[in-house]
Formats: sequence, structure tokens, C-alpha cells
Amino acid sequence: MAERNPTQQRRSPTGPNNPTAPAFSTFLQRIQAHSPHSAQLPLFITTLILLLLTGLTVTVASLGFIFFMPLIIISSPIWFPIGAVVLIISAGFACVCGFGVLSVVGFCWMYRYFKGMHPPGWDRVEYARSRIYDTASHVKDYAMEYGGYLQSKVKDAAPGA
Repeated sequence: MAERNPTQQRRSPTGPNNPTAPAFSTFLQRIQAHSPHSAQLPLFITTLILLLLTGLTVTVASLGFIFFMPLIIISSPIWFPIGAVVLIISAGFACVCGFGVLSVVGFCWMYRYFKGMHPPGWDRVEYARSRIYDTASHVKDYAMEYGGYLQSKVKDAAPGA
């Protein structure tokens, strides 16, 4: 009968609800509850490595600026024109390479289009071509009709001509 009585349940001496449990075991349980799982471990290690490398980079760059600042200040009249020339040359080279790649891609697309291989966007080109053809034929018909109208007006203005 005593086993069925819920008020007489036995408590664990090291449980979190026991006020007599040592504080150290409660602290360990809290740490274990917040510890990373095995799936989070590679992300945690990678983050620590990247954070370490970032700190190392910032430290080395700061020390480099501190040690080389007098040399940079003294030689700045030389570095500014050199930097401007390098910037202009590199921007020009990047533009030439970009235009080259763009023209090669364009020629490849046109080759596939004229060979009938249906490159991406060929349906829009066909639609635009048909619209241009329809508009041109409409303008031609209108011009012929309007031109005939002008011819009759010229004859009315000068009946002896």
C-alpha cells in the first residue's frame, strides 16, 4: 500500500530539485545542457580557427602600419602616381577581358541561332523580328496609300500639269 502513495516517492540525492545537492553537480549539468552537439563541433572549430586568423591578420596589419608608416609618409609622393597608373591599367585590362568574353559569348549565341540550335532567348528574338516585319509592311502599305492621296491632290492643285 505504501508503494502506491505518491507522496512517498523517493527523490534522487543529486537531482536538480534537491536543495542538498552539491552546487558543483548542478553547474556541470548546466554546462552539459549548453554544450555543442557532435554535428555542431566542426562548425565550432572552424569558427574558432577563422576568428584566430582574423585576429592574427588585424594584429600583423596594425603592427605593419606602425612600423612602416614613416616610410610610407616619406615615399607617398611616389606611391600615389604609381597607384593611379596601376589602377588605370588594371581597370583597362579588366574592361578588355570583359568585352572579349562578352563578344565570344555573343558570337557563340549568334552561331547557334543561325544554325537553328535554338539558344536561350531565341523565341523573343523571333517575336521581335516578326513585329518589326509586320510594322514595316504596315508602314509600306500606309505610305503607298498616302502617296496616292498626295498624287491626286497635286493634280487638283495644278490641273494643266
